[in-house]
Amino acid sequence: MGLIGELLALPLAPARGALWAIRQVTAEAERQYYDPSAIRAELARLTRQLEAGEIDEAEFDRREDELLTRLGYGVQQQQTAPENQTADQPENRTATR
Repeated sequence: MGLIGELLALPLAPARGALWAIRQVTAEAERQYYDPSAIRAELARLTRQLEAGEIDEAEFDRREDELLTRLGYGVQQQQTAPENQTADQPENRTATR
């Protein structure tokens, strides 16, 4: 059913391509969102805002907690990523059954 299955699935190719692109964009957005250097820069900016009086202590604490949670999650994901990471490996869609 290899060739026949591929021919029957051909109309779905654009949808599979769009799904692949969405997954790639999502993975990159998550990588940037959980990037430790970006989070540390945001923490530094937040500290400067507190020192300049632009935000109060309660707002600082709330946003700092959010950033530290993101940082912890990002570090945890980076430690487990080599075991689960398949995004860089191309999918084998031509394998026969």
